[in-house]
Amino acid sequence: MDNTASQTHRPRKPWNKGKLVGQKAPFKLKEVWAIRVWLQLEHRTKELALFDLGLDSKLRSCDLVKLRVRDICHGDRVAARATVMQQKTLRPVQFEISEQTRAAVTDWIKLRNLHSEDYLFPSRVHTSPHLGTRQYARIVDSWVNHVGLDPCAYGTHSMRRTKANLIDKRTKNLRAVQLLLGHAKLESTMRYLGIEVEDALEMAEETDI
Repeated sequence: MDNTASQTHRPRKPWNKGKLVGQKAPFKLKEVWAIRVWLQLEHRTKELALFDLGLDSKLRSCDLVKLRVRDICHGDRVAARATVMQQKTLRPVQFEISEQTRAAVTDWIKLRNLHSEDYLFPSRVHTSPHLGTRQYARIVDSWVNHVGLDPCAYGTHSMRRTKANLIDKRTKNLRAVQLLLGHAKLESTMRYLGIEVEDALEMAEETDI
């Protein structure tokens, strides 16, 4: 038998074999503050900027790590709002940048002496000019572990879902959340937030037998 042919048709091992996969949980407010305070106390300037901007922007990891200074700054100031073209959908999405996030990002830009064309989060790996998605995932895992959460239940999508989830719970305005997440369809937003499942569980909890 041709060894090349046998290698070609050999089934690949599934990437998720032996791993727990599924929708990642959003962080709760107390968990957000636990991580933020820890990063502040440890003077982790880069990680604090990454954490705060990741929450505010609600961007996918592939878009967050590729942000340049010019994407969120007007001159030497971090803007209150920004617009980014999404890699996955090729659609623009807008997001707000809170005052505390602007302060954290400004501190990081000054510390690293970054300029307009520079990537906001440069990589330490010489083969990549910016932080990679796997590096970002490992950083998020370190935050999750620090506050004692299950790393299988949380990840980079927890960052994307946290503020969107809070906005939905407070306003019940799915259209607003859809725009903030950059989804083309409202159904995608509902699935992403797990609204149907959440509503069903709440009704079940309120039903006594």
